Amino acid sequence: MLVGKKDKVSGESLGTGRRKSSVARVRIKLGAGKITVNDREFETYFVNDTERRLVLQTLDHVGHRDKVDVFIRVNGGGTCSQAGAVRMGLARALVSLNEENFGPLRDDGYLTRDSRMKERKKYGLRGARRGVQFSKR
Repeated sequence: MLVGKKDKVSGESLGTGRRKSSVARVRIKLGAGKITVNDREFETYFVNDTERRLVLQTLDHVGHRDKVDVFIRVNGGGTCSQAGAVRMGLARALVSLNEENFGPLRDDGYLTRDSRMKERKKYGLRGARRGVQFSKR
């Protein structure tokens, strides 16, 4: 079975999530449901309702919204890809907290890495695929 990561000193459950160029490191411990992102409140960091819902649906799916405190460090990318990275890291941390969470989270795609990345620019082109405009004269 899947073995999750735990902090050796504090016993917190750890999870790392990635999407595009964003990386989120998530720590979970039993508590009252407080969520902190980069030393800021959850609502002030993710101001968009869609991004908030993306993160919170992971906790709601396994019923741990008011049972755990979540500490998140996230960097790189925009807020939408950061929310996707947090969603994956949170799911991995929930699995390391309790192995019974693995089945429901995997079946609904919370543990699947979104592998879409920005395509690199190629030589001779203006972007990844856009070429220079043809001029007849």
